[in-house]
Amino acid sequence: MTQSDVRGEVPAVEDTMSLAPKAPDTPGGSGGGRRKDGSGGGAGDGAKGSRRQRARRALRWSAAVLSVVILGTAGAGYLYYQHLNGNIQKGRRDIGDAKARKTAANAAGQTPLNILLIGSDSRNSDENVKLGGAKYDRGSPPLGDVQMLIHLSADRKSAAMVSIPRDTRVDIPKCTDPATGKVYPATNTIINESLARGGAGCTLATWENLTGVYIDHWITIDFAGVVNMADAIGGVDVCVNQNVWDRPTAAVPGGSGLKMTAGTHKVQGEKALQWLRTRHAWGSDPLRAKAQHMYLNSMIRTLKGQNVFTDTGRLMDLAEAATKSLTVSEEIGTPKKLYDLGMQLKSVPTDRITSLTMPNVQDPQNRDHLVPDGTNADKMWQMLRDDVAFDKNGKSEKSEKASDAAKQTEATKEPSVSAGRLGVQVRNATGSATEAAVPGRARTLAQELAAKGYTQASADTSAVAQSVEKTVVEYPSADLQGDAQGVAKALGIPMSQVKQSTDVSGVTLVVGTDWRDGAAYPKQSAPKAGDLPDNADAINGSDTKQCMDVYAPYRW
Repeated sequence: MTQSDVRGEVPAVEDTMSLAPKAPDTPGGSGGGRRKDGSGGGAGDGAKGSRRQRARRALRWSAAVLSVVILGTAGAGYLYYQHLNGNIQKGRRDIGDAKARKTAANAAGQTPLNILLIGSDSRNSDENVKLGGAKYDRGSPPLGDVQMLIHLSADRKSAAMVSIPRDTRVDIPKCTDPATGKVYPATNTIINESLARGGAGCTLATWENLTGVYIDHWITIDFAGVVNMADAIGGVDVCVNQNVWDRPTAAVPGGSGLKMTAGTHKVQGEKALQWLRTRHAWGSDPLRAKAQHMYLNSMIRTLKGQNVFTDTGRLMDLAEAATKSLTVSEEIGTPKKLYDLGMQLKSVPTDRITSLTMPNVQDPQNRDHLVPDGTNADKMWQMLRDDVAFDKNGKSEKSEKASDAAKQTEATKEPSVSAGRLGVQVRNATGSATEAAVPGRARTLAQELAAKGYTQASADTSAVAQSVEKTVVEYPSADLQGDAQGVAKALGIPMSQVKQSTDVSGVTLVVGTDWRDGAAYPKQSAPKAGDLPDNADAINGSDTKQCMDVYAPYRW
């Protein structure tokens, strides 16, 4: 085998020379051609031969350098990728009892993408203690003080960022710590404690059970990570209407330390962390979420304006910061997959990005806590589950989504047995954080089913009391799908609320908080794009005029 036969190596010098243009074969020409009689080239031939040898040596040297550069660059690229890969910390996607299912694909076979972003208050490093204070918290499990769902529509034409305030009381399911095997029983407490019950996978399960939205991935970031990312971005514009200083007062200890004059300022590094952590100076935790939305919207506009995704140097800086700062669910734990996520976010126009906070009301059990605002929160979760845009700036997708919904409604199968032979269990899940379950609700609807021919229907008294927001008909295996659809049809329940589940042994009607009275399922109007609850505090990503009001005690 010659040198040129080896993959990745340069051709031999002689082969390389043969690729160079030949000089004309004329007498006395600079190409050194032979005379017509075949004799040598005369007195100048020695000098020409010497030049040829020097040219060959130079070419040999150039070829060797070129091969080193090519191989070296490829090797460096591989090593750098491995370096980034080694930076990334990963964890299990779901470690709790989550029951959400993916949204059905649209006509083009696309599905939405949901990513849960969690801001951890971890003090388990010198840097985090310095940035977050409270040394006595070092070593304790971190809490998830910032929780935000990023929703990318199936067609990637719109996006939403939805926050749940950290002091919102919710049901947290049973979770198992993948590192220690410790099992945390189900509980009802504020949502930021979910992160301390085995990790981000428990927070994901909590969100899925609360919202019914399937979440594909989670990403967590701590104090030091925020500072590193803010520095890599190079600063983000934020605005306050009055001078602000978030400091301890006689009435309230603590504070982020944020201090700035009224107007627009570019924040980065620790200043950015202070902005994102500030709560007292805005007046409430929901208003802190609003300030975070302003920051993220401004950050997206900044990155788009910098064209960072095509600037290799800037992209490498961000890649270095991101892989060192983020912990992610294991299925997106490579630089390429994180880059692909970034590119999908980049494709959404800023005027199609909506950020908002889950509608909430004061917790009747504790005035310092919140609970979901039932009807309004349910409406928002339904929009996410049905992939309805939160903005009104879309044009072409409306008829397509209506067509998809119609197809889904019509997709039914034949029952495997007659109605009178089908055993149906009815569970009462009408309770919520603000209202007790309706007594006898399962028995009432079992009787209604019996009147419609399902004489084997009965109330499931063995089921543990639970709460679901939307009524569903569940079935354990594909052969019972048609039977479950028949039950739904008899009661007027949409086919989209018929689900396969491993939690049931037969066809089971789970009556949710959306059906607390009446024998016929209440008519549900399909949500429309941009039809958001008034108390969601929504901000469009293209709005550059947003400015935070400062709570009076924190003005200076």
